[in-house]
Formats: sequence, structure tokens, C-alpha cells
Amino acid sequence: MTAQNHTLAAAAAVSAFAVIIGFTDNYMRVIYAQIGLWQFHALRTAMVVGLLALAVPLLRLRWRPLNPRAVVARSVVHGAAMLCYFAGLGFLPVPQVAAGLFTAPIFVLLFTRFLYRERVGPVRILAVATGFAGILLVLGPEAARLGPAAAVPALGGALYALANIATQRWCPGESAVTLAAGFFVALGLFGALGLLAVSLFAFDATGSAGFLLRGPVLPDPETLFWVFVQALGSLVGVALLVRGYQLAEPSRVAVFEYILLPAAALWGFALWGEVPGPRAWAGMGLIWLAGLAIVARGR
Repeated sequence: MTAQNHTLAAAAAVSAFAVIIGFTDNYMRVIYAQIGLWQFHALRTAMVVGLLALAVPLLRLRWRPLNPRAVVARSVVHGAAMLCYFAGLGFLPVPQVAAGLFTAPIFVLLFTRFLYRERVGPVRILAVATGFAGILLVLGPEAARLGPAAAVPALGGALYALANIATQRWCPGESAVTLAAGFFVALGLFGALGLLAVSLFAFDATGSAGFLLRGPVLPDPETLFWVFVQALGSLVGVALLVRGYQLAEPSRVAVFEYILLPAAALWGFALWGEVPGPRAWAGMGLIWLAGLAIVARGR
């Protein structure tokens, strides 16, 4: 297969990932209508572990970590990033939350500059400023109403950036199955601890933040079905994303991840009739351009 065909195959894999995740994440509002954030993660991890238990021996996949400490550390950081992402889905549309997650290249640049003392040129500095402007546009004046919660997606982007750095610097020889399993187990443990906390302290679960403070409930069959769709979609999506990064140069593949932004917006329109306003589109466009500039200069 030629280099061009490799890139096309990687683009197809990552595009499929974006379409699947954009679809499944748009149904989080259905899940959160009945169960809370913590129960969702605990339940989804249980389903993922069951799926992996079938897939690992059947496909003869390698799952044992080469460096357990590094895998645990990366899993905790990545799991925390996704907690922020899924928490954001409780009060913001998917495209806006995804835009927060895709500030990761900006934070990768900042972390490598200040933690690893790597040089940063003027083009990438300008890209960071552009991306920050995009964040402000996406959040908009509604951020004042949401308070600190409006910053949750961007916090997820910062943690996601740290997880990406950890993948490259801490876990270079680990298999995709090992990293995916560690990620889901970390989220499951976060979910179990969160469930214990909200059960012990009996927080008020009413209002817009109810999904964050809701204790365990008995979900109905429809909710269980969508949690399973989330579990299966996450596994398939991660596998496609990893395959894309295996087929072509990572700096090229990273560009295709940004397809998740329009994919999530199109699913939101098709399923719920939601259309992001011009300001949100402009903000997402700036974040997209900033990420492209950083990835291109990083090559």
C-alpha cells in the first residue's frame, strides 16, 4: 500500500470514529435523564470489561502492561479528562463540549514548553492565542450563567493533552488494548467512588446539576440499551482511532480527529434539531485552525 493509500485509510478510520462517537455522545442526554454521571461510568465500564473479556482471548490481544505504573498514571489522567468531557455533556451541546476537548493541541504546546522546556515559535504562539479566542467564542456570554462549570470542557482538553503526552513519553511500548482497558477501568473506579460519595452524603440532585449528584437508581431497559451502545461505540471508536494512528504519520492523523466537531453538530441537528449559532461555529473554526497550525508546525 502506498503512503497516500495509507493516509486515505487512516482518514477513513478516524472519520468512522468521529461519526460513531458523534452519534453515541448525542444520546447522553437520554442516559442522564435517568442515571447520573457516576453510575453511567461504573455501568459502562462493567459492560466494556465484559466485551473485552470476550474479545481478548478470541482475537488473541495483548493486554498485560509492560510498565504498570506508567499505565496507571496515564489511565488516571485520561479518565479524569473524560470525566470532564462527559460532565460537560450534561449542560452543553456535544459540539461545544467537543470543542473544549480539542483545545488539547494548545495545551500540549503549553505543557511541552513549560514542563519539558521545548522551544515554541511565533506561529504556534499565535495559534494558542487563536485557540483561546475560539474557546471564548464557543462559551459565549452564557458562560457567566453557568459559572465555573463553563470551564469544564476546557479543563478536559488540558487533561486530555497531558494524557496524549503520557501516551508518547510514558507508555511508548504499550498495546492499544492495554491503554484502552486501563482508561475504562480508571473511569469505572471514578464512577464507583462517585456513587459512594453521593450515596453517603445525600446531595441535592435537583436542578441542572442533578446528573452530577444523583445516586444509584434502577435504570429502565431503554437507558440500559443506550449505555450498552455507548460501551460498544466507545470500544469500536477507540479501535478505529488507534488503527488510524497505526496507518499513517500521527501528525497527519491528528488533523482528521477534528471531523468530530462537524459530525457531532450534524448528529445534533439530525436527532434533536439543534443548530449551533454563528458565534459557536466561528469559535469551533478558530479552535480547529489553531489545532491544525500546531500539528502542522509540530511535523
